[in-house]
Amino acid sequence: MASRVKIHGASLTGCFIASASRSLGWDVVLCEASEEEQKRVQKDIFPNRFGKWDPAIQLVVPEKAPRGGFDFIVITAAPDRRLEQAMEALEEKPLGIMLDKPACPPSMELAHELSVAAKERGVQVFCAYDQVVSRAAEMLQEIVGGRQIGDMLSLDIEYREHWEAFFKAHPWIPGPQQHPIGSWEAGGGAGGEQSQGFALWQYFAGVLGQGRVSEIEAMVTYGREGKAVWDSSLCATLRTDKGFTGRVMLDVVTRPPRKRVRVQGADGIAEMVAGHSADNDAVFHQRVGGPEKISPVHKRRTDDFIGLLRHMWSVTKDRKDSPISLERALDTALLIAAAHQSENDKCRLRIDWSVGYTPEAIIRCG
Repeated sequence: MASRVKIHGASLTGCFIASASRSLGWDVVLCEASEEEQKRVQKDIFPNRFGKWDPAIQLVVPEKAPRGGFDFIVITAAPDRRLEQAMEALEEKPLGIMLDKPACPPSMELAHELSVAAKERGVQVFCAYDQVVSRAAEMLQEIVGGRQIGDMLSLDIEYREHWEAFFKAHPWIPGPQQHPIGSWEAGGGAGGEQSQGFALWQYFAGVLGQGRVSEIEAMVTYGREGKAVWDSSLCATLRTDKGFTGRVMLDVVTRPPRKRVRVQGADGIAEMVAGHSADNDAVFHQRVGGPEKISPVHKRRTDDFIGLLRHMWSVTKDRKDSPISLERALDTALLIAAAHQSENDKCRLRIDWSVGYTPEAIIRCG
């Protein structure tokens, strides 16, 4: 499983992926243009998060990074730069490219172009929706797909966490005005920061046979601080092409956090809880009239990133489809864009997937 990976951006996510890659025995090149960021990685992030700096990691400025010969390229730049960097990474012909989440801002700029270019070059592109490929998600799928709670009737997802957690993890960022998280147009706010909620809804609806999202109606609340404008909460009702409906609720104001996937069945309920405790996710299910069953899923935060890398390696090795593929990530990005348009237009919208990953795919109903 030995591989060679290049990571663009020494963000906290980039450092987690670098550490996870090293734990798998991979060779790592970590690219960061800022001298200040390079020092922070070596003297702060790695010692505090992983015990010590790993000198086996090659830390370089992007201009001096080697090109070509990498199995994987990981891009953790700001959302409005990710697809541009991915287009450049395609030229190096890696086996796979992984983008941080969300894949892009609501403008969807370069989204369709990257999707076409990646297919033409035969490079698989992924997005880091770790909960979609987690053991907890697999267990929930087994419960619902195995009809342990009868026919699936509804799917509701809450992915809600106060963004103080983000700023505590990044104390060098003083506030939302100094980071893309403070701009919904740049891919931040609740829609961007908690976009995993949309990714999970689409995954479970699809894998459990309920079709692809065809309509959306959303209500969005915006916050402002200086020039920063973000969505503090986003609530969307979704309908698939098979008539199945459900809800996604995202925010950056809830504490303690609440990250749940809840499936109502004809004979009971099943629920996946991300971060149920400091070291566990959990899956619950209960048939009507029966006892509640709880299955903890022990993990550390680093395990999420190891799981992502293992998944990417396995999928590219066997050329399999992936639930965190670029196409599924762009589905999520387009739904976020549609949610904001729904709030702006005060109406329900239809998604025409045949148009491609562009704003023109979002159409007013009626």
